[in-house]
Amino acid sequence: MRSFFHKLFAQLCLLITGWRLEGQIPDLRKCVIIGAPHTSNWDFFFGVLYKLYYNLNINFLIKKELFRFPFRWVFHYIGGIPVDRRKHDHLVDHLSEKMKNSKDFYLAIAPEGSRKQVIVWKRGFYHIAKKAGVPIILGYMDYRRKVVGVGPVFYPGADIDADMKEIALFYSTIQAKFPGNFYLPVERN
Repeated sequence: MRSFFHKLFAQLCLLITGWRLEGQIPDLRKCVIIGAPHTSNWDFFFGVLYKLYYNLNINFLIKKELFRFPFRWVFHYIGGIPVDRRKHDHLVDHLSEKMKNSKDFYLAIAPEGSRKQVIVWKRGFYHIAKKAGVPIILGYMDYRRKVVGVGPVFYPGADIDADMKEIALFYSTIQAKFPGNFYLPVERN
């Protein structure tokens, strides 16, 4: 019954905003989902609508500062995992182990790590997927077309730089809410 109301809520929000959903996550038990571009708080909102519409049990990383009253219970309810961005406490190892030891585990990550302009993506999402032996799904919010969706399933290979170039090619056609704050996930010289 709860999933019916989640879907109804998501449909209503999509109708009001004029957005639509595109693509469905394939039948996988475990995966890392990229949520990009991430230049606005609206990105999170549209990602949650996707999750609610399809009744997906997706966990996501969010800065721990947001886990305070009155939002703490909401973020836990919808799958939030608090992260202290000032500490480097082996988060990649912890999450990859958690994923390996879980029967089902979807983890959504905004690789930019911030809504602010980031020249090079953080690669933790890639390392988590590689260590856990799971695929990466390329999720997106395209503000030009007003679509939130998922693209292809990507399997990390032996060459991270080549893989990041392939991921960048997919995101090169996606428009962020604030395009000037969105860089593709490759090193810039």
